[in-house]
Amino acid sequence: MNAKIVFNQAGDFSAMQAAEQWCRENDVSYGSTQMGNPRGLVRGECDISKWRNLSRQDIAELDGTMTGDMRNGPVTINIKTIEVAV
Repeated sequence: MNAKIVFNQAGDFSAMQAAEQWCRENDVSYGSTQMGNPRGLVRGECDISKWRNLSRQDIAELDGTMTGDMRNGPVTINIKTIEVAV
C-alpha cells in the first residue's frame, strides 16, 4: 500500500523544497531532478541517479517517487507505506 502526500506551497520551487524537507525529516533519500521525469525515493541514506540513468531493476527497488511541477507545484510523493509525519 502506498501513501500519497501532496505539497501545494506557492512560489518558485517552494512545493519541491517542502517535499524535500519532508523526505529529510522522514529519513528518505531523493534522486536528482530531471525535467519531465519522476525523482526516485529510497528509505535511508542513499545516492539516487537521475531517472534516465536508473535501470528497470533500480526502479523496481525504489520505495517511491516524487512527481509534479518542481518549479511551480504541486509536487506529489508516492511512497510505500511507512510511519510518516505529515
